[in-house]
Order: sequence, then C-alpha cells, then structure tokens
Amino acid sequence: MNESSLRSLRDILPANALLTSAAECLAYGYDNSRRQAMPEAVALVESEQQVIDIVRLCYSQKIALTARGRGTGTTGATVPTHGGIVLSFERMNKILRVDPDNRVMVVQPGVTNQQVQDAAAQHGFFWAPDPTSAAYCTVGGNLAYNSAGPRAVKYGSCRENTLGLRAITGAGHLIKCGAYTTKSVVGYDLTRLIIGSEGTLAIITEATLKLLPKAETKRTFMAVYSSMDAAARAVSRIMAQPVTPCALEFMDENAINMVREYATTNSHADLPQQAGALLMIEVDGSHACVDTEIQSVDAAARIPGHITTRHAATQQEVDALWQTRKALSPCLRKIAPKKINEDIVVPVSRMADLINGLNLLSSRYSIPIINFGHAGNGNIHVNLLVNPDDVQAMLSAEKCLEEVFDLVISLNGTLSGEHGVGIEKRDFIYKELSASEINIMRAIKQQFDPHNILNADKTLPLAD
Repeated sequence: MNESSLRSLRDILPANALLTSAAECLAYGYDNSRRQAMPEAVALVESEQQVIDIVRLCYSQKIALTARGRGTGTTGATVPTHGGIVLSFERMNKILRVDPDNRVMVVQPGVTNQQVQDAAAQHGFFWAPDPTSAAYCTVGGNLAYNSAGPRAVKYGSCRENTLGLRAITGAGHLIKCGAYTTKSVVGYDLTRLIIGSEGTLAIITEATLKLLPKAETKRTFMAVYSSMDAAARAVSRIMAQPVTPCALEFMDENAINMVREYATTNSHADLPQQAGALLMIEVDGSHACVDTEIQSVDAAARIPGHITTRHAATQQEVDALWQTRKALSPCLRKIAPKKINEDIVVPVSRMADLINGLNLLSSRYSIPIINFGHAGNGNIHVNLLVNPDDVQAMLSAEKCLEEVFDLVISLNGTLSGEHGVGIEKRDFIYKELSASEINIMRAIKQQFDPHNILNADKTLPLAD
C-alpha cells in the first residue's frame, strides 16, 4: 500500500482512527486461532459512510480488506493473510433502536452480544444467539460465523434470528437485504447468504435483530449415564417428545475424567465413578407449565444406562450443576493451552457412533481427545490435546484430524457448526461439498466481490 493510499485513508477517517505502526497493528493481526499476519494499516471506522469510502478505495486500488470484530473466532477468518487494511468495528458499537412493540432491535456490528442481551432484557426480551464469549464477542462477528450457543437447540442461530442487514459489497455498493418484519419473500434471501459468509461477500454495517420474550422461569437438571451410547439414546428421546429444552449439553467420559483430575473446584464431587457421559438439561417456560414440562423431559431422559439425575431447586444448586461443565475450559487451558479445537455436527442419532469413532482414533494416534458440546443439535466440540510446538506430534495430529473429518462426513455430518471455516477448515471442505457447489459459491463471491479484496482466500478452497 503506497503513501497515496494512506493519505486517502486519513482523509476518510477522523483523527487518531488510522493505525500504521507495527506496534499498533500487531494486535489486529490475529484471532483466537494460532495464526497471525501483519496488516499494513488498521482503520477504526465510526460510520457506514466511512466503510463505503474505504471499500471503494480498496476496490479501485485492489487492496486487501479484512473486517474484524473482537477477534474471538478460532478459525483464522480475521487474520489479514494478504496484509492490506483491517477494518475494525470496535467504534461502530451503538444500539440504534430498540422496538419492543415489534420485537426488533437495530444495532451496529461492533456492539457486543452481552450489550444486546442487556438492552433487550430491560424490555423483557432476549436475542437467541448466546455464544460463551458473549461478554466480549460482537454481533458482527456472531453474524459472520452464524454463531449460536446452547440456546440454538430451541431458538435457532443467527440466521433464524436476524430480520435484515445493511452491508457493503466488495465494489463499495450499499445493499439492504431482509425486512423489518418477520415475513418477507421479496427477492432472494441475501440476509441468510451473507450471515455465515465470514466477511467474504459483504461487510455488515447494520443488523435488524429479532427479539424473543424472556421465559418466566427455568428448571435445570443433570442426568448421568453409564456410556455415551446411553446418553445419545436419551438425547434422541428427549428431542422426540413435545417439550424442547432451551439447553441440552453433554460431556463424554474423557471430559468427565479430565475434570475429576484437573478441576480446582469440587465441581466433580457428586459424579458417580462409573459415569460414562452426562447431560446438562434446562427447560424454560411459564410458571404454570414448566413443572409438567420438566417432568416430561426427565421421563424421556431415563432410558437403560441412566445412572442418576440431580435437579436444582435453587440458583445456588443451578450454579453447582453447571460448574462441572464450566470447569472444562480452565482444565483444557491448564493441560493443553494450544489444543486443536474442532467444531463439528452430526445427526443426534449418530453422536454415539462419533464418540466411539473418536475414541478409536485417540487410541490409534496416541492423542487424547476430549469431547463436549450442544447435544440437542449434535454440535460437538472435539479437542485434540497436542502441543503444536512438537513437530512430530503435529504431523500425527494432522493425520488424525483428517480422519476425524472423514468420520464426520461418513455419519452424514458437517465440518462446522458455529465456528466457521476461515483458514483452518478451508482445505477440507471438498470432503463435504462437490466441485459443482464450490464453483457456484466462487461465482457468487465474484458477483459480490469482483476484485477479490474481501477476506480473500478464506472459507472456499484455493482455486487450482
């Protein structure tokens, strides 16, 4: 990028909104993956017009442009691998409108998920996506990855909870897609196309979110099973009865044992020694109905192989039950700070086949694999505990990871549920998509981004 381009950027942006020194740009060159690259400049945009002007500058001079929220993604999607400009939305962080009468909120992309939840709660509503990084991650990032979280089992992901967008194409054109209403079939559904595209098609500058009424109350319980097979059968039964839980999380035996060994709290104290898997289950609803509904879910959970169930009667007991699940991340950071974390999905009925297959791979490659996740929709977080600084260990892990993906596809699953593709899974998606689908996607990319400046070489495999 030449000095003329930098002068143009300074003309577009307010004072102190353009970073060019290596020390300032360094923090914008990585995300929550292990990848890093240096941008040539960082633009701290504050308005939609600034975004339009910067994209048009980059289009005219074919400068690489990478949109960025807070960098919590795990797939390298916000790493500026081609240098160029990082477009940071940390200053475009306003809630523009809360409309409780129509159950709508309009926000800029830099607002955090937690800020949205707090603003909605003041009117008795919530936004369904609830990733674990909610306190820090941005709505723009949530939309870029179609992030979800535990509530997706009942309430859906970003695609089901976003009514419309304003976005800037790679040629600098403003497009408005979707509507302010929950029904609209005018034209193609560009909203759902852009959501999950990881900033490769257009840069979101505003989102119209669909709000949902907060439930009056919630009930929580933990069910423990002798094996993953039993837990998977229980999940299928739970999801087949009329009451859909608002959270249905699981931990496999390896995860339970890791918490036993490494947890610094007593979160594992009441877990039976023979526990082969556990489910954390929550049901929300009205005061009048929730007790009956929790009984229905509890009954479905009691299948052969069920060992015990613990219901929480107070908030303190709820917190104690969830502590086992929440102890996982600290334990993983303690024993494998650079673990390989994959996010895959299989049909609920095939979860046991997946876990059993992962255990075989773990044994074959001598790599511990810890599994947990969102059981209600088969979204499993697969953690390979390997040191990336060990060359031989990484070579073994790469072979193991390819077999993990082959296993997922053989079970009619998908390679990413909510973490995206980015760079980490880009070269594996041919396992799931044929050349026909990939070529159509490349053609769509070309229409949105003719000069290939928006997050180039992410999501889709590199062309031959």
